[in-house]
Amino acid sequence: MLRQGQNLLRGASRRLQLHPHQHAIKNRHVITGAASSPSLSIWRRKKEMGKEGLMVAKELKRLQCNPVRFERFMKINVSRLLKSDLVAVLAEFQRQNLVPLSMKLYDVVRKETWYRPDMFFYRDMLIMLARNKKVDEARTVWKNLKKEEVLFDQHTFGDLIRAFLDSGLPDEAMRIYDDEMRCSPDPPLSLPYRVILKGLISYPELREKVKDDFLELFPDMIVYDPPEDLFDDDDDKRWRMESEED
Repeated sequence: MLRQGQNLLRGASRRLQLHPHQHAIKNRHVITGAASSPSLSIWRRKKEMGKEGLMVAKELKRLQCNPVRFERFMKINVSRLLKSDLVAVLAEFQRQNLVPLSMKLYDVVRKETWYRPDMFFYRDMLIMLARNKKVDEARTVWKNLKKEEVLFDQHTFGDLIRAFLDSGLPDEAMRIYDDEMRCSPDPPLSLPYRVILKGLISYPELREKVKDDFLELFPDMIVYDPPEDLFDDDDDKRWRMESEED
């Protein structure tokens, strides 16, 4: 029996020596899975631009009035940027409300080999376009995300609809609400609805429609109508905190 046990141990040892990389492969799969989770999205990380990214951003801004030189520079230099720099340049153009440049970089990103459809990538683009009242461009982005089967959660729908409302685009905001948010498989939440209702104060007829939906979904909750209550800033603060946590 002792000899049999020793033989089994030797056999196990030889199998481990023949396949020493198996455990490493398994661990790599685990790491890859974690890296692709929404909480680790590259579009949520802090975006710091390197020297090459700074140079490219400066040149793109300088050359945008010269289409020929601009396209030549795009082909030669932008394609060579590191992923982190490309992401950071796009984020900076969005921050500066440079819509044409943002759209150019948006197209470049979607052609990169490392690109994966991402809710936060599309959210940032749409909010920037809403802020600049670019409805046609926003609809183009919507078509793209639908093709890529990107799904927004309720907090993101609230962010987007509020962005269009705050920019004076209630028709587009309600299109997103009716065609996208209400049809979403993501379960409805009360807080996004409250934030949307606050954004609709200037549009009483539209607000009544959303209010009816809210009361149907959440019959035990109360909606305070202006001027008695203008939804104090606590709603917005809670909304932002919960959105970031999710």
